Amino acid sequence: MKLGLREVGSLWDSVTEGWRHLWESARGALTRFRPGEKTNLPKPEEVEDESFLPALGWAMLGGEVFEDDERVVVRLEVPGMDKADLDIQVEGDSLIVSGEKRFEREATEGRWHTLQCAYGSFRRMIPLPAPVRSEEARASYKNGVLRVELPKLVPGRRSPRSIPVE
Repeated sequence: MKLGLREVGSLWDSVTEGWRHLWESARGALTRFRPGEKTNLPKPEEVEDESFLPALGWAMLGGEVFEDDERVVVRLEVPGMDKADLDIQVEGDSLIVSGEKRFEREATEGRWHTLQCAYGSFRRMIPLPAPVRSEEARASYKNGVLRVELPKLVPGRRSPRSIPVE
Protein backbone atom coordinates (compact mmCIF):
# COMPACT_ATOMS: atom_id res chain seq x y z
CA MET A 1 0.00 0.00 0.00
CA LYS A 2 1.38 3.36 -1.02
CA LEU A 3 0.53 6.50 0.92
CA GLY A 4 0.18 9.76 -0.91
CA LEU A 5 1.34 13.14 0.36
CA ARG A 6 -2.19 13.99 1.52
CA GLU A 7 -2.50 10.79 3.57
CA VAL A 8 0.91 11.30 5.19
CA GLY A 9 -0.03 14.90 6.06
CA SER A 10 -3.33 13.71 7.56
CA LEU A 11 -1.54 11.01 9.55
CA TRP A 12 1.01 13.53 10.85
CA ASP A 13 -1.78 15.97 11.85
CA SER A 14 -3.51 13.16 13.74
CA VAL A 15 -0.31 12.18 15.58
CA THR A 16 0.50 15.77 16.56
CA GLU A 17 -3.07 16.43 17.70
CA GLY A 18 -2.98 13.24 19.81
CA TRP A 19 0.35 14.26 21.34
CA ARG A 20 -0.98 17.76 22.07
CA HIS A 21 -4.06 16.26 23.75
CA LEU A 22 -1.93 13.88 25.84
CA TRP A 23 0.36 16.74 26.89
CA GLU A 24 -2.56 18.98 27.91
CA SER A 25 -4.32 16.25 29.90
CA ALA A 26 -1.19 14.99 31.68
CA ARG A 27 0.76 18.23 32.02
CA GLY A 28 -0.08 18.69 35.71
CA ALA A 29 1.20 15.23 36.60
CA LEU A 30 4.41 15.29 34.55
CA THR A 31 7.42 15.98 36.69
CA ARG A 32 11.02 16.19 35.56
CA PHE A 33 13.62 14.50 37.72
CA ARG A 34 17.02 16.19 37.75
CA PRO A 35 20.24 14.79 39.22
CA GLY A 36 20.42 15.71 42.88
CA GLU A 37 23.39 16.66 44.99
CA LYS A 38 23.19 13.46 47.08
CA THR A 39 23.42 11.15 44.08
CA ASN A 40 26.14 8.53 44.40
CA LEU A 41 26.31 7.74 40.70
CA PRO A 42 29.76 7.67 39.14
CA LYS A 43 30.69 10.34 36.62
CA PRO A 44 30.51 9.18 32.99
CA GLU A 45 34.31 9.32 32.66
CA GLU A 46 34.66 6.95 35.64
CA VAL A 47 32.65 4.20 33.95
CA GLU A 48 34.25 1.83 31.45
CA ASP A 49 30.96 1.22 29.62
CA GLU A 50 30.80 3.54 26.59
CA SER A 51 27.00 3.33 26.51
CA PHE A 52 26.65 4.66 30.09
CA LEU A 53 24.56 7.82 30.00
CA PRO A 54 22.66 8.80 33.10
CA ALA A 55 19.42 10.17 31.70
CA LEU A 56 17.25 12.98 32.91
CA GLY A 57 13.82 11.50 33.08
CA TRP A 58 10.21 12.49 33.24
CA ALA A 59 7.74 10.69 35.42
CA MET A 60 4.09 10.90 36.25
CA LEU A 61 3.34 11.89 39.82
CA GLY A 62 -0.36 11.18 39.97
CA GLY A 63 -2.40 13.19 42.37
CA GLU A 64 -5.69 14.84 43.10
CA VAL A 65 -7.05 17.93 44.83
CA PHE A 66 -10.44 18.03 46.47
CA GLU A 67 -12.16 20.18 49.03
CA ASP A 68 -15.04 20.22 51.46
CA ASP A 69 -16.51 23.05 53.54
CA GLU A 70 -13.55 23.19 55.93
CA ARG A 71 -10.40 22.17 54.05
CA VAL A 72 -8.52 21.55 50.83
CA VAL A 73 -6.91 18.11 50.54
CA VAL A 74 -4.06 17.28 48.18
CA ARG A 75 -3.01 13.67 47.55
CA LEU A 76 0.17 13.02 45.59
CA GLU A 77 1.68 9.66 44.67
CA VAL A 78 5.42 9.62 45.45
CA PRO A 79 6.24 5.92 45.88
CA GLY A 80 9.60 4.72 47.08
CA MET A 81 10.49 7.88 48.94
CA ASP A 82 11.27 8.47 52.57
CA LYS A 83 9.15 11.15 54.23
CA ALA A 84 12.34 12.90 55.36
CA ASP A 85 13.19 13.49 51.67
CA LEU A 86 9.99 15.50 51.03
CA ASP A 87 9.70 19.27 51.40
CA ILE A 88 6.21 20.82 51.49
CA GLN A 89 5.50 24.55 51.33
CA VAL A 90 2.62 26.86 50.56
CA GLU A 91 3.59 29.76 48.32
CA GLY A 92 0.79 32.16 47.42
CA ASP A 93 -2.13 30.11 46.11
CA SER A 94 -0.06 26.98 45.39
CA LEU A 95 1.25 23.97 47.27
CA ILE A 96 4.86 23.19 46.37
CA VAL A 97 6.08 19.63 46.92
CA SER A 98 9.72 18.91 46.23
CA GLY A 99 12.14 16.18 47.12
CA GLU A 100 14.89 13.91 46.01
CA LYS A 101 14.39 10.29 45.07
CA ARG A 102 17.28 7.86 45.43
CA PHE A 103 17.31 4.12 44.86
CA GLU A 104 20.34 1.88 44.65
CA ARG A 105 20.59 -1.89 44.65
CA GLU A 106 23.77 -3.89 44.20
CA ALA A 107 23.86 -7.60 43.56
CA THR A 108 26.57 -10.13 42.84
CA GLU A 109 25.75 -13.41 41.17
CA GLY A 110 28.65 -15.57 40.11
CA ARG A 111 31.09 -13.38 38.29
CA TRP A 112 28.47 -10.70 37.50
CA HIS A 113 28.11 -7.60 39.63
CA THR A 114 25.13 -5.34 38.92
CA LEU A 115 24.18 -1.92 40.22
CA GLN A 116 20.64 -0.69 39.68
CA CYS A 117 19.84 2.90 40.52
CA ALA A 118 17.29 5.62 39.98
CA TYR A 119 17.70 9.14 41.19
CA GLY A 120 16.63 12.71 40.78
CA SER A 121 15.12 15.70 42.46
CA PHE A 122 11.67 16.99 41.60
CA ARG A 123 9.43 19.99 42.26
CA ARG A 124 5.69 19.92 41.73
CA MET A 125 3.45 23.00 42.00
CA ILE A 126 -0.23 22.32 42.70
CA PRO A 127 -2.66 25.25 42.41
CA LEU A 128 -5.02 25.46 45.39
CA PRO A 129 -8.73 26.15 44.70
CA ALA A 130 -9.23 28.33 47.82
CA PRO A 131 -7.12 30.44 50.22
CA VAL A 132 -5.77 28.32 53.11
CA ARG A 133 -4.24 28.72 56.57
CA SER A 134 -0.84 27.19 55.86
CA GLU A 135 0.32 27.40 59.48
CA GLU A 136 -2.36 24.82 60.40
CA ALA A 137 -1.66 22.39 57.56
CA ARG A 138 -1.01 18.72 58.31
CA ALA A 139 0.76 16.19 56.14
CA SER A 140 0.99 12.40 56.29
CA TYR A 141 2.81 9.85 54.13
CA LYS A 142 1.68 6.25 53.93
CA ASN A 143 2.20 3.52 51.32
CA GLY A 144 3.74 5.94 48.83
CA VAL A 145 0.95 8.52 49.03
CA LEU A 146 1.49 11.99 50.46
CA ARG A 147 -1.68 13.56 51.87
CA VAL A 148 -1.72 17.25 52.79
CA GLU A 149 -4.76 18.76 54.55
CA LEU A 150 -4.99 22.55 54.49
CA PRO A 151 -7.74 24.31 56.48
CA LYS A 152 -9.55 26.95 54.46
CA LEU A 153 -9.00 30.57 55.38
CA VAL A 154 -12.76 31.18 55.16
CA PRO A 155 -14.74 28.00 55.86
CA GLY A 156 -17.82 27.34 53.80
CA ARG A 157 -18.80 26.11 50.44
CA ARG A 158 -16.74 27.20 47.54
CA SER A 159 -18.66 29.57 45.39
CA PRO A 160 -18.96 28.39 41.80
CA ARG A 161 -16.75 30.28 39.41
CA SER A 162 -18.65 31.72 36.51
CA ILE A 163 -16.88 32.17 33.23
CA PRO A 164 -18.31 34.75 30.84
CA VAL A 165 -18.71 33.68 27.25
CA GLU A 166 -17.46 36.30 24.83
